Amino acid sequence: EVQLVESGGGLVQTGGFLRLSCAASGSTIDDLNIAWFRQAPGKEREGVSCISRTDGSLYYADFVKGRFTISRDNAKNTVYLQMNSLKPEDTAVYYCAAARPPGSGYGCYDYMYYYGMDYWGKGTLVTVSS
Repeated sequence: EVQLVESGGGLVQTGGFLRLSCAASGSTIDDLNIAWFRQAPGKEREGVSCISRTDGSLYYADFVKGRFTISRDNAKNTVYLQMNSLKPEDTAVYYCAAARPPGSGYGCYDYMYYYGMDYWGKGTLVTVSS
């Protein structure tokens, strides 16, 4: 069973930065497509970014392109989301999620939006003050 634990959330001012961490156990992140989602109060959950296991390809939602960076540290079995130039509209609970693709050629984008994710963390709250 894969377990994901997010950390790094907090309160930051507009224009500030945070780095979220997603520590995985029960599997190496090499075997997983990993994504970040977020859910703001009163809104539906939305995909933010993901990284594919097979080729490390990255995806970013338009609203974070140029500001957020996803990366992974295989030695620490951890995926990060560096969030810069934060805006009040980035305020949300951020969730890490993972899926185990059956083989190569299954990118993380397809899992985020079509196949679904298999494992979820409990989330970490990010609040951006104006």
